[in-house]
Amino acid sequence: MDVFADHHPDAINRHTETGPFDIVGDLHGCFDELEELLSKLGYKVQPFGRDFTLTEPPGRKLIFLGDLVDRGPRIPDVLRLVMSAVESEQAYCVPGNHDVKLLRKLHGKNVKLTHGIVDTLEQLEREPPEFYREIMRFLESLVSHYVFDGGNLVVAHAGMKEELQGQPTRAASAFALFGETTGETDEFGLPIRHNWGADYRGTAMVVYGHTPVAEPEWLNRTINIDTGCVFGGRLTALRYPEKELVSVPAHRTYYESAKPFLNKQQTL
Repeated sequence: MDVFADHHPDAINRHTETGPFDIVGDLHGCFDELEELLSKLGYKVQPFGRDFTLTEPPGRKLIFLGDLVDRGPRIPDVLRLVMSAVESEQAYCVPGNHDVKLLRKLHGKNVKLTHGIVDTLEQLEREPPEFYREIMRFLESLVSHYVFDGGNLVVAHAGMKEELQGQPTRAASAFALFGETTGETDEFGLPIRHNWGADYRGTAMVVYGHTPVAEPEWLNRTINIDTGCVFGGRLTALRYPEKELVSVPAHRTYYESAKPFLNKQQTL
């Protein structure tokens, strides 16, 4: 499952879902900040045994942009909360590249133990076997991206070019997970991302994460809201249709970035 194709266009295209939504950037196991951000957005999180229940503001739904796992301190709790919210139809979630890598590992595939997956595996060692199966079922159920509100809103982990929006194809899935690289690497050995947003001319608003930035910035109706919480930045949400940004600061730096996340060309 390096790259997967969605099963049916109807799984992606949710044109009748108009929101309002609260779209949350990359979590990477930062549960405390997630709980704080949700409270700031008007949601209430309560423990329920090993799980969590979520009470949402009337009419609103959450959208999680993936990369739930790796690097942060409370990965199982992030997974439990997000899975519960999706199961109870209080939220949508798209997969991030870190989530797909974990799924491959849980399927017994050989993956590189880099970029924080060791943190995930160590934290999951303390969990019962059934939780592993729940994670696998959940991640396998996710679709690459969503198109909401009559085609006015697109959400994907790493973004989505206009010509791929709403398409259940491997090309769309690959772009959703990884974006587009130039084929070059920087001085840290990391791939350099093509700034697809600079060429974007679509009418849909595209909200994504994947590449940490110091500040979210609108570019041709696209916005990256991954503000690097796990690297000591902030956890950010975008309220739709209000276009209001809401964020909370990281409680501390949980993981040292290979280079400063404020460099917009970093690919993680």
